[in-house]
Amino acid sequence: MYRFRWLYLMLIPGAAYFVIFKYAPMYGITIAFQDYLPFLGFRGSPWVGFEHFQELFASPDFGRLMANTLILALLHAVFAFPAPIIVALLLNEVRLQVLKRSVQSLIYIPHFLSWTIVASLTYLLFAMDTGAITHLMNSIFGANFDFLSDPHWFRPLIILQTLWKSTGWGTIIYLAALAGVDENLYEAARIDGANRWKQTWHITLPAIRSTVVIMAILMTGNLLDSGFEQIYLMTNSLNRDVADVFDTYVYYIGITQGQYSYSTAVGLFKAVVGIILIFGSNWLARRLGQTGLF
Repeated sequence: MYRFRWLYLMLIPGAAYFVIFKYAPMYGITIAFQDYLPFLGFRGSPWVGFEHFQELFASPDFGRLMANTLILALLHAVFAFPAPIIVALLLNEVRLQVLKRSVQSLIYIPHFLSWTIVASLTYLLFAMDTGAITHLMNSIFGANFDFLSDPHWFRPLIILQTLWKSTGWGTIIYLAALAGVDENLYEAARIDGANRWKQTWHITLPAIRSTVVIMAILMTGNLLDSGFEQIYLMTNSLNRDVADVFDTYVYYIGITQGQYSYSTAVGLFKAVVGIILIFGSNWLARRLGQTGLF
C-alpha cells in the first residue's frame, strides 16, 4: 500500500462519493420495517416488522404492477437489448470511415436528450389532433388512431422511445469489443473461403460473447427497474392500467400520499429481487462456461 500510496490517495474522492451518497443513505431502508412518522424520526417510529411487505403482496395492485413491469422488461429484453449489438455489427461492416463516423454521431445524439424532450417529441408526433404521424396513419388506413391514450399503444411507444434514445449509445461498448478482434482471424477465414456472414457468425460473435453475457447479467439485475421518468411522462388517466409499474407506484404512494414506510418496502422488494437475479444469472453464466461479473 505504501508503494502505491498516491494511487490510493486518488481513490479517496471516488470512495468517499460512494460511502456518502450510496451506502450511508441505505440506513433509510429501516423505515420499511417501521410505521414511520417524520416527527418521531427513525428511532422514535414504532416497529411493525414485515407488515408492509404483507400488505404489498396482499394488495390487489401487486399482480397488475408485477405483470406490467415484467411485460415491459420482456419487451426490453427482446427488442432493446439486441438492438445495440445488431447496430454495432452493421457499423463494423462499414468500410467508409466518413460514413461510419457520421452514422455513429447521429445515432449517439438522442442519448443526450432528456426523457422530457423525448416525451414532448412523442406528443408532437402522435397527438390525436395535431400529430404528423397520427394524421399520416389515419389517412393511409382510414381510421382514427389514438396512440397516446389507447392502452394497446402504450408499450410499443415506450419501446420505440427506448430504441431511439438508447440504441446508439449502447453500441459504444460493443464497438469497443469489436475493435479488439484480431484481423488475422478474418484474413484466415477469407483464405478458407468464408463469406461475410460466416466470418460474423464464427469470429465476430464469439469474440464479443463475453461482453454480451456481462451486459445481459446487468440487464437482468434491472429487470424490475422500468424507469420512472419515461413511464411517468407517458402515463395518463386512460392508459394507467397498463402503465403503472413499481417505479411510478412508489412515487404515487410515497410522495403524493405520504406512505413512506410502505413505498420504501416496495423499493426494497425491488432491490432484493434485483440482487437475486444478478447472482442467479451470474451463476448460470459461469455454469454454462461463460465469464461472469464475479
